[in-house]
Amino acid sequence: MATVRDVMSTALLTVEATATLTEAAAQMDARGVGAALVMNGEHLSGILTERDILHAVATGEVEGTKVGAWMTHDPETVGPDQQPGDAAAVMLHGGFRHLPVLEGDTPIGILSIRDLMRLTIGDESPRGV
Repeated sequence: MATVRDVMSTALLTVEATATLTEAAAQMDARGVGAALVMNGEHLSGILTERDILHAVATGEVEGTKVGAWMTHDPETVGPDQQPGDAAAVMLHGGFRHLPVLEGDTPIGILSIRDLMRLTIGDESPRGV
């Protein structure tokens, strides 16, 4: 049976809370990811998602604003050896689409709804390709 480790992404985008929201959004766009882990040294302090950025844009508070003002502080996490279904339940009940994966206190991956869908449908190719 698959574990979170088997389906998570290990190509992590990390930013610091002191980075500007614009800088973080540009990095997320360049990497084609919907979330960045916000680090304080080696420790996870938050997660910045597309929704957080959308909320900042909707309020008109983007220019010069720091990631720390919009990130989700102390996000829910999952361990790499947990079952994907357990992680999906955490995401569903929490109302979010990205879940940091920690081994001890160290971030080693991120799990997205897309990762879970790939596992569920067993098809990583987009339609028509």
